[in-house]
Amino acid sequence: MTTTVTDKVLKEMFDSAVHVGHRTQKWNPKMKKFLYGELSGIHVINLEKTLNCLNDALAFMSKIMSEGKTILFVSTKPQSVKLVGDLANGCNMPYVTQKWIPGLLTNFPTVKRRIKYLASLQEQEASGEFEKYKKKEASNLRKTIDKLQTSLGGVSELKSRPEAVFVVDVVRDKIVVKEANKLDIPVVGLIDSNSDPSNINYPIPANDDAMKSLKYLLGRIGEVLKKPTKTKK
Repeated sequence: MTTTVTDKVLKEMFDSAVHVGHRTQKWNPKMKKFLYGELSGIHVINLEKTLNCLNDALAFMSKIMSEGKTILFVSTKPQSVKLVGDLANGCNMPYVTQKWIPGLLTNFPTVKRRIKYLASLQEQEASGEFEKYKKKEASNLRKTIDKLQTSLGGVSELKSRPEAVFVVDVVRDKIVVKEANKLDIPVVGLIDSNSDPSNINYPIPANDDAMKSLKYLLGRIGEVLKKPTKTKK
């Protein structure tokens, strides 16, 4: 029997535990259409639907990037911090992997001023201007830089609101989804069996907790988005 490309991808997802949802009592009923069923009290995600949704999401994100637009990658989930940072850096896109700053999208002008302030402090430190301050004052400024770098480092090159947002855990980072929805910014997100898919423009039903699943899915996204694309004139 011949193995198709689709069969191969479905097996890869199965082997990466992409299909493993949460315990049935934790589910969101709105996820029903994305589920295959349940096994031993655990919801099983329908991988055929996952594949279709992933392809739709990849097509959308590829289009956004080919047009020279910006996708903001977000995940404050500890196990995905490095994966998301590496993915965003590989695509030359902004990211948030620490605490989300409330208003980063809805109150972007204020956040932009903070980004400029961070850049100004970094320039002053690099040029040696901190030497004119007293030791304690210089130390406080360096602490401010560290604090701002932690929260704003991944978006330091963001000049305007992004045209799309990718969220790893739409439950944990629901405030991100809420802000994007308010501004009609399309959201691409992994939706586990406990998620509400109704606010996600491009939902990808998948296990958003297991490292195997996250590595596989973010790896697939990286393979597509890191390819050179032509910018439309």
